[in-house]
Amino acid sequence: MFNWFRRNKDSDKEQVKQDTPPASETQEEVVEEKQEEGESSASQEQYLEWAKTAFANIQKQKAGVETEPEESQTVTEDEQSATGQEEETVTESGEETPQGEMVAEVPEEEEETPEMEENVPAWMQKSDRLETLKESAIDTTEEELDEDFMWSAQVLASQGRSADDVSMEEFEWLKKLRQGLGKTRRNLINQLKSVVGQGPLNDDAVMEIEALLLSADVGIEATEYIINTLQEKLREEALPPEEAIAYLKQILQTLLDKPLENIEDKTFEPQEGKLNIWLLTGVNGAGKTTTIGKLAHLAKSSGYSCVIAAADTFRAAAVEQVKVWGERTDTPVIANPGKNTDPAAVVFDGISAAIARNADLLLVDTAGRLQNKKNLMEELAKIRLIIDKKAVDAHVESLVVLDATLGQNGLRQAQVFSEAADLTGVVLTKLDGTAKGGVAIAVSQQLNLPIRFIGAGEGIEDLRPFSSFEFVEALLSQ
Repeated sequence: MFNWFRRNKDSDKEQVKQDTPPASETQEEVVEEKQEEGESSASQEQYLEWAKTAFANIQKQKAGVETEPEESQTVTEDEQSATGQEEETVTESGEETPQGEMVAEVPEEEEETPEMEENVPAWMQKSDRLETLKESAIDTTEEELDEDFMWSAQVLASQGRSADDVSMEEFEWLKKLRQGLGKTRRNLINQLKSVVGQGPLNDDAVMEIEALLLSADVGIEATEYIINTLQEKLREEALPPEEAIAYLKQILQTLLDKPLENIEDKTFEPQEGKLNIWLLTGVNGAGKTTTIGKLAHLAKSSGYSCVIAAADTFRAAAVEQVKVWGERTDTPVIANPGKNTDPAAVVFDGISAAIARNADLLLVDTAGRLQNKKNLMEELAKIRLIIDKKAVDAHVESLVVLDATLGQNGLRQAQVFSEAADLTGVVLTKLDGTAKGGVAIAVSQQLNLPIRFIGAGEGIEDLRPFSSFEFVEALLSQ
């Protein structure tokens, strides 16, 4: 079972990979210039070999899953025909095969054709079948190693991942993420390369970069920081466009990771040995209920048991929508059949149900109203009071769901919720339908909240834990 919450647990490797390029730039420049072309071609070959190895391992995993039922079916057929065909177990040399050795019947069928293979061990005959699979896998590799797969392979390898330890799910997610940020990337990358490759930034270049970043909803504060930091670097040394973009990636990742500086555990996952309660808030229409369903699926597919509490009792059809997602993800949903019931009472019942089921995670769908901040604060405070009394040892997180298509407008809504609730993180949704993907940077800069999950599609598999490295690479990749 692939655990999405733990796939980037070894963050030290990722950090080493990210810190290495700027350190190497300060070493002997003459030697680097001589070796630059050779190292570039060598690294591309290494990425290609890594991608081929990863693809071959994924194909083997798929082949193993597909052949298991076929092999078991073959064995049962042999068992059924063994009693009625005992006379056929006599070989051409007159030797009778033992009836109990069913596995030996398969190689004997292969021995009937060429006489030279009579004395060949069974393990060598099996290797012939593997060679056939390898040949077909190589043919498939040529078809499947497209641009998205190669880019995903480079991103995973750059984080220190082993080609033997990746799954097809990761490649599919990175492809969706890259495609989801395609609108923002196309507006940024080509124009940025033409501007930052001309030495120190003049007034026209600064204005052009500023316009590009603001159009992507990066925000005024983050834009000023990015331009000033980039300008300082370009004044120290002239960078070609590719290296300038690489340095810009480091700036963006620094902004995205800044909210994690004071957090001891950088990863975000359900803690073991205790009940985890995640409260989800957000304005109506941001995708809060859908996010809860996708989080339930993500948690269950990663090995965690989950319960949902439908505590957004004032919005029409909210409870029914949560129930639908509960059925889709096979997750118990705790709800009150009455209308306009007390959300805190639903949370109380949800905690009781989660404890009774020994669940790892309780997802709580809370209110999504902004009309009266005072009422919202009182409602959330009451829910927190219930949690403190009913689940003393529970680990509580409060996440706000933010619609990326709203850009700065959505950010202002999140600010209201951050004032009303004790937020600990952000879920950024609908990145696939906007050219304002830069709002993620504005969230980190202005709200000082870590982004915990991002959504790049409408499917149940299209919500994943946030990685600043992968996000920036998808935002500014060639």
